[in-house]
Amino acid sequence: MAQITSPLSGDNLKITGEALQGSLTDLLDLALVGKQAHWNLVGRNFRSLHLQLDDIVSIARNRADDVAERAVALGLNPDGRAATVARDTQIQQPEVGYLEDAKMVALFTDILGALVKRMRDRVTATEEADPVTQDLLIEVTQELEKQHWMIQAQR
Repeated sequence: MAQITSPLSGDNLKITGEALQGSLTDLLDLALVGKQAHWNLVGRNFRSLHLQLDDIVSIARNRADDVAERAVALGLNPDGRAATVARDTQIQQPEVGYLEDAKMVALFTDILGALVKRMRDRVTATEEADPVTQDLLIEVTQELEKQHWMIQAQR
């Protein structure tokens, strides 16, 4: 079986692996929660929020792939299985049923705000451990912060 080796030392690989796995879990669940809200959204601002949720889901899916592939490039095995995401997620879950637009804006303001904080913590953690991974996490954080701003502006 092929073996992927890492340019990182043990401690740096551990720090980087934890940052990447946490990011992957967050992004995969953000995509799921975003679609759940997208399907169940109602209210006067339905159309614009419905489309914005698709943007958030697209960013989350694309960036989850980038994060997972970075992990593999470092010799790590990303775990995006549903059971792992369900067990480890820190994403606030929406209630079941229709979600009024104002509640969705409040929910996603909180979800994205908490996610941005975790991402910034990961950016800090990888500064010395792996600047290449840090660069990727900075890009992801930048996109999430933009979506956070755009959701907050609708309050």
